[in-house]
Amino acid sequence: MYIHTGNDQKLIGVIRCETDNVYFSIHQPPDFSEVVRTEQNIGVSIPQPGWFEQDPMEIIEAVYKCWDELGKVLPKKGLTVEGIVAIGITNQRETTILWDSRSGKPLYNAIMWKDIRTDQIVDRIVADTDDQNINHFKFTSGLPLSPYFSALKIRWLKNYVPKVRTACLEGHCKFGTVDSWIVWNLTNGELHVTDVTNASRTFLMNINTLQWDPLLLRTFSVDRNMLPEIRSSSEIYGRIKNERCGHLIGKLITGIIGNHQAALLGQYCVKPGQAKNSYQNGLFLICNTGERCVITDRGLITTVAYKLGPRKKAIYALEGVVPVGGACLTWLRTRLRLVRNEKEVHEHADAVPTTGDVYFVPALTGLYAPYWDKSARGLIIGLTQYTTKKHILRAALEAICFQTRDIVECINDASGYQINKVYVDGELSGNDKLMQLQADTSGLALYRIQTDTISLGAALCAAQAESIDLFRLDPNKFYEDTSQSELFLPINTDDDRKQRYAKWKRAVERSRGWVPKRPGSDMTDATYRLLVCIPAAGFILGTTFMVLLAGWGKK
Repeated sequence: MYIHTGNDQKLIGVIRCETDNVYFSIHQPPDFSEVVRTEQNIGVSIPQPGWFEQDPMEIIEAVYKCWDELGKVLPKKGLTVEGIVAIGITNQRETTILWDSRSGKPLYNAIMWKDIRTDQIVDRIVADTDDQNINHFKFTSGLPLSPYFSALKIRWLKNYVPKVRTACLEGHCKFGTVDSWIVWNLTNGELHVTDVTNASRTFLMNINTLQWDPLLLRTFSVDRNMLPEIRSSSEIYGRIKNERCGHLIGKLITGIIGNHQAALLGQYCVKPGQAKNSYQNGLFLICNTGERCVITDRGLITTVAYKLGPRKKAIYALEGVVPVGGACLTWLRTRLRLVRNEKEVHEHADAVPTTGDVYFVPALTGLYAPYWDKSARGLIIGLTQYTTKKHILRAALEAICFQTRDIVECINDASGYQINKVYVDGELSGNDKLMQLQADTSGLALYRIQTDTISLGAALCAAQAESIDLFRLDPNKFYEDTSQSELFLPINTDDDRKQRYAKWKRAVERSRGWVPKRPGSDMTDATYRLLVCIPAAGFILGTTFMVLLAGWGKK
């Protein structure tokens, strides 16, 4: 599978921070198999509908606890801490943390990637553009204007959190995605860095120059000094120095990569046109486009896939992001209480041969790729007196598959490649029924491997850094060996696929535009500032005048 160039006794550590969990795993060459893993849960708070937050201190404490557990387990495997030669970091992307550079303490909770509190800020910025189009900055950032990205979250924090505003004015506010926050803490504040994959999701990096863009910084009122340095995904960044890390002190940090880009690399999708899809709470389908930066208005994100060294060229990708994939099954279980556990979802869905013409559009937080319509809302349509919960649950599984096909269709149109196979990973990919439905819905071949491709991708990044040199990419190797993967092929007809997909598209159209346009949503950002600032200034001046007048009257 890999070209291995180093000592088999050398180990690679990976810190992986996901939405609900933090993992610390150890990978051993030559096949980079995971030999040890520890795990800690991290909480998610929802202070208001659509708001998702996490405690940054809980995230970094989970990293320390994972290491403490790892130190106990390693000897049982006949391995030693001394064998660890490098550490890679992979993380949930877009999640935004601001902290005080003097104390190292967060100024507010981390605002998570799926948080939608900034939708009104998006409206104001769109209204301020010449064409009033969410794709106005696409050729600079590669991204559509959306609450999804970090710059919008920074803007909200500056507008509504006094501690953040003060720290920014005084010049001691630092911003980072989760990778930057972890590195800052591991190095006792000596390193403030990120990699190109995470930076490409902030809406502040120029997708062509791979540097922070002055126009975007001005648009979102972000001071360059609060941002981390952008580096490649694989190089020696520095050494761990935090005493909480015990025997890890002195170990090199040599890999940083966003979690789904890591999965792309872990799936070995290193040739243009190769694609992978992660089936988790959300769906994340990424297609490698090589050194070609493809910008499209078809609802896809242009992102950096990886850059394996300071002197290497960046590899780009097109990505479709759907925040409600497996999360729709959780919603049916916890909110509607149709089932007691995930296992029952699949049992009920398997008990009926079709959905009974029921379609479920899980736009619970609006539609993301390829529609980017935040006014859309969830919809279940096609109900009759014969519909049962089994039909609805099967429709939910099919919704995951239809959303994936939406993205594949757009990538085919925008990239010039014709995707005919997809490499799959993620918790939900372990369900055979869902994978067969996906093959039937999309007409694609699916290759599934039973390994954690996210941690594997981060390990490969860390292992091939210059002077570590335990791994080199071999573009001619990929997962099609049935001894390493399972293959799912479509078993239905093309006519059946076309008919059902057409019905899905009709259902999607009915879900769009449900939330009415808010008064003032076409208000420009400049107008908003005037309406907010002038009354405030008037109140302050009026109050000051009355106080002075009262004092003068006493004299």
